[in-house]
Amino acid sequence: MKFVNSYLARMQDYNKEHKLKYYIDTMGCQMNENDSMKYAGILESMGFEKGEEDNSNLYLFNTCCVRENAENTLFGRLGMLKKKKMQNPQTYIVIIGCLTQQQVMVDKIKKSYRFVDVILGTGAMSIFPEKIYNAIVTNEKHLEYLDMSNALDEDVPVVFDDKYKASVSIIYGCNNFCTYCIVPYVRGRERSRKPEDIISDIQKLAKDGYKEIMLLGQNVNSYGNDFDEKYTFSMLLQEIEKIDGIEIIRFMSPHPKDFKDDLIEVIKNSKKIARQIHLPLQSGNTEVLKKMNRKYTKEQYIELAMKLKQIPDISLSTDIIVGFPGETEEQFEDTLDVVNTVKFDQIYMFIYSPREGTVGARMEDNTPYSQKVERLERLKKLYEDTLPQLNEKMVGKTYKLLVEGKSKTNDNLYTGRTSQNKVVVFEANEEDVGKVVNIKIDSDHLWYLKGTIV
Repeated sequence: MKFVNSYLARMQDYNKEHKLKYYIDTMGCQMNENDSMKYAGILESMGFEKGEEDNSNLYLFNTCCVRENAENTLFGRLGMLKKKKMQNPQTYIVIIGCLTQQQVMVDKIKKSYRFVDVILGTGAMSIFPEKIYNAIVTNEKHLEYLDMSNALDEDVPVVFDDKYKASVSIIYGCNNFCTYCIVPYVRGRERSRKPEDIISDIQKLAKDGYKEIMLLGQNVNSYGNDFDEKYTFSMLLQEIEKIDGIEIIRFMSPHPKDFKDDLIEVIKNSKKIARQIHLPLQSGNTEVLKKMNRKYTKEQYIELAMKLKQIPDISLSTDIIVGFPGETEEQFEDTLDVVNTVKFDQIYMFIYSPREGTVGARMEDNTPYSQKVERLERLKKLYEDTLPQLNEKMVGKTYKLLVEGKSKTNDNLYTGRTSQNKVVVFEANEEDVGKVVNIKIDSDHLWYLKGTIV
């Protein structure tokens, strides 16, 4: 459905006189980051200017509910804004995203944070301009829970933070219902975008000078399962590869249970697909995986990881949950065994956080929190002990990367990421920014590499 909204022009007229500024605070995953760029595009199409945290009029919080910490962060920031809202009547607070797709959270905001102006869920982008216009021009609040829409808006205006890297959502929602995860309840069932719409978006980005594309979805390798005719993620990747100007293709996140041999072959034969695969493990124990409803075993995961490792220069990253309800010491040691066997280049590790409404939240959990913290530290140590061996193997080799800009810690150096998603710092010039260059790795460090353009 093409994104068309008469309220864009109405709000533009209002902003010709009032010149309101917006500030977006994004929490959560890269899907949320991508959504925030679209909301920024909509707001700028309504005449808003991008502001800073201390000088804006409209504050938009794009929320996450995967872990409790994200919720606490939101409520803390709302409390800090209350004083500004009371002092300046032209301060507007908007909350969108996954958290607001939960009725209990909407009720909490309405009761404890009455100064909020607009609450919208994950499928309300098409009515966003109208609700913003009404809140500002007619002083009409919109604080209600909205059922998710299955409609997919196309041609939504978007503002990317980067001039050379962009993200493109290819599939929304999730059908997997892992017992720890709230996402299917707040993002809905899987809905794949039409391949021609995705290709059109990426072609436009290529014409605008973008060199690197990140394809996004809760489960990208489920792409096309909801189509009447067969069209797979592998087929989509092959079409994207043909687009001139795009030199690096990344994607996340795939699900291990859906990672088929045809996808491995496409990655192996590609000249553009990054040699870095994010392959969420969650637990290394088959019994825990079954309780999580992950639909693969420890042995199946290792077999898949070893297949992927046969691709030259491949690197693997993963997600691991420590302390899932009922996890024993022996079961946790299975996770350590997988980490030791596979040797991940990057691990995102978390202590289990129960989410209301999920099956996991109803499971009995007798493991003391202190023991979960201790296990997390052991996992972290194992990972950090393994990482130098992986980095050392890259020294002396040459890799392709996009020069992203100056290093945040040293103005005399520039930075980029290899196909394996390794951060590299090197000497370069301002005119190199945005170019894809070859870098020879000179030395390795725990969290980054040093190299030279060749």
